[in-house]
Amino acid sequence: MMKKLNIIFYLFLLLNFSLLAQEMDPEAGKFYNEGNKFLKSGQLKEALSSYDNALKSSNDYRIHYQRGLALKQMSNYKAAEESFEKSVQINPKFDLGYNALGGTYFVDGSYDKSVEAFKKFEELTQKKNLKDKAKENISRAYTKLGDAAKKDGNYEKAISYLNEAVKNYNSDFAFLSLSEAYVEMAKYDEAIQSADKAINHRKNISKGAAFYYKGLAFKGKGDLTKAKENFNQALGDPVYKKNAEYQLNLMK
Repeated sequence: MMKKLNIIFYLFLLLNFSLLAQEMDPEAGKFYNEGNKFLKSGQLKEALSSYDNALKSSNDYRIHYQRGLALKQMSNYKAAEESFEKSVQINPKFDLGYNALGGTYFVDGSYDKSVEAFKKFEELTQKKNLKDKAKENISRAYTKLGDAAKKDGNYEKAISYLNEAVKNYNSDFAFLSLSEAYVEMAKYDEAIQSADKAINHRKNISKGAAFYYKGLAFKGKGDLTKAKENFNQALGDPVYKKNAEYQLNLMK
């Protein structure tokens, strides 16, 4: 089994708008700046109250965005999503709004929506490093969708999602999950290729994980010598040691 993907990957950027009188209603601007100060100091309820007061005078997309940040930090994800959605409805070109939406959808388990929001962020942002981060986040959301499909026994759908994941980013998690899904579908050559890619790009998975699935794939192909070689490699991994020992005992 893969380690739980518990990386908080989304990037919420606190806006540093320099508010001029002509940019926002003065009363709204006063409460907006006050809310930003509260948010920066971690006074979330006070920040939320200030943003609500600002919205009484102006329906500015920046106020909705900052309000969403406060709600997200309060773990009120549904309300945060509503604020971020309003932000991008008002300003459809606001890239950070889609980034915030993607991250909030992800932590709320709405991985399909997360994919679409991060795709929009990638499309709109002009910064290469943020485009790269968006693609990595798209990959992680697709990996979650793939793992959910795999858990439901829908391996074809899982493989489709996971292939989308690795198209966007060379994720060791996604390659490992692909290898497992291919083994279940008896597509052993594809399983071996995916396991090799998981090994080549390993950052987070345990060191024996991919060798274990390579062992299963070679066993499925009837190549017991290579199967044993890979199961022996997996023995050094505490996570896969018992499973590898079990497979080796079956082949005695």
